[in-house]
Amino acid sequence: MNTEYKCVTTVDGIKDYIGGSRIVAFDFETAPDDPYREEDKAALDPAKAHIVGCSFSVKEGTGVYVPIAHRVGTNIDEDAFFAFLTAFLMDKTAIKIAHNIAFESSMAYAKGIVIQASVYDTICASQMSLKSIYEFRKLNESGLKRLAEELFGELLPSFSSVTDGKHFDELDAQDEETVSYGSADSDFALRLYHKFNDWFDRYLPKHRYIVEEIESPTAVYLGIMKTNGIPVNLPLMQERKAEAENEMERIRREIEFIIGDVNIGANCSTQAFKNYLYKDLGLPILKTTETNREAADDMTMTLLKEWCDENRPDLSGLFTLVQEYRKWGKIKSTYIDGYLKYLNPVTGCIHPELFALSTDTGRMNCRNPNAQNMPRKTNDPIGVRNFIKAPEGCLILSLDFSQIELRVGAFYCRDERMLDTYRKNGDIHAATTSVIFGVSYEEAQDKHSENYKEHRTIAKNVNFGTFYGLFPRGLQKTLKFKAGVEKSVSECEEILFNLKHGYKGLTAWQEETKVDAARRMYSETWLARRRYLPGITSDNWGQKSFAERCALNTPIQG
Repeated sequence: MNTEYKCVTTVDGIKDYIGGSRIVAFDFETAPDDPYREEDKAALDPAKAHIVGCSFSVKEGTGVYVPIAHRVGTNIDEDAFFAFLTAFLMDKTAIKIAHNIAFESSMAYAKGIVIQASVYDTICASQMSLKSIYEFRKLNESGLKRLAEELFGELLPSFSSVTDGKHFDELDAQDEETVSYGSADSDFALRLYHKFNDWFDRYLPKHRYIVEEIESPTAVYLGIMKTNGIPVNLPLMQERKAEAENEMERIRREIEFIIGDVNIGANCSTQAFKNYLYKDLGLPILKTTETNREAADDMTMTLLKEWCDENRPDLSGLFTLVQEYRKWGKIKSTYIDGYLKYLNPVTGCIHPELFALSTDTGRMNCRNPNAQNMPRKTNDPIGVRNFIKAPEGCLILSLDFSQIELRVGAFYCRDERMLDTYRKNGDIHAATTSVIFGVSYEEAQDKHSENYKEHRTIAKNVNFGTFYGLFPRGLQKTLKFKAGVEKSVSECEEILFNLKHGYKGLTAWQEETKVDAARRMYSETWLARRRYLPGITSDNWGQKSFAERCALNTPIQG
């Protein structure tokens, strides 16, 4: 690899290299603070780590590495460097490029610096570009070293091969290998910037706009959100954990009283439990897995309970207990153990990772832990929302868009009945109740009218599936397993028939969108982010119908 990398230890040296360039790639190297030297991944935690060095690149094949806090070799004056870095990162006239800028943002924010646009995240650009026909790169295919090899044929050394078990601050700051490793990250981020922009300009210009104006600035703030974290009430979580364990033990004993010495495991899905249900008890197989084996998921437990209600009422209580056991088990593993596992003792917070581009639908993704989904209040006996607490002197402000997907859908389909309901600040669920059950809008709103609760429940479920091509059997399942409402397939067919005739604009938009997607082989969001749908022309009904639902889903959720 023919490169010109060098080490500089003065601000003047950095300025001499950057010169008048307004397109600058940069990258941080980090190491754990002293109390956390033995802790895995502490170097990636802004609360436990510090910036050891920073590299810059303004021309492909070149770069400078600036040592800041190495324990061996000569470092730049730290105060002078961070004064320069602050000015650089807050300069709105410079395009600041990084590979995974959320990390750089989190480390900079820990130093009190908020990176200002213009910014460009090459890991976002990677996910917005095609790796093959109809297939965008995934997050796990967008690592810098992988892209360097794939797009430039260059093999970059791994972190472990350079550090050999040491932390980065233990490397000699002036050593050629240290300088080369540090500089290469910014050099190849710059190369990717030009490579992806050339590709966007040739094939998908609107994706370049999305990367530059939407996703890269978003990534900066996702890094800040991760650093800030979510403060949690540890004593309450520990109290609720004990409560959950006691409740699970009580339910386990009741189950064992019924079934005897059968291993039910953590969630009643062991092979021993399945054998007990299907072989020992001889219960019918009402659902199978993808590999055609007996299922034991939540839906199966509901189906078996219903069968037992009719045929073996003596066993109905078993399935009620299993469902309760699983509910408590999920709450404990997801919201108690899951949060405690990632609780940072330094900050008293959990610090979830947020990803804006890791789902096909365009929805935000949250990991380590997943703090994005909270259980419904009706299915939350321990009050998970109370785990999150405001810092002293602060309040938690909860904001939610009212029926945002329905409003976006109405905007797209331009159905006059829907639009008129929203323009008048009306009740869209009452409007849909009126449409599918043939009652007046006033009656649909009347809480004292016959069947009000059931009709409104059905209307809500229909509304939230309306823009995704809901089928009768799908509606039947949704109503049964999510809403507890029993309807036959023919009744669901009638509901959807009335819906289509009542919301004619919706029906026309859905058909037009599916035809358009089949012609182009993709659907796209309002900002023109594409989602390719090769299955939309398939002869396989399952693949085709799934792709059609994706075509309807993408403009709204994306």
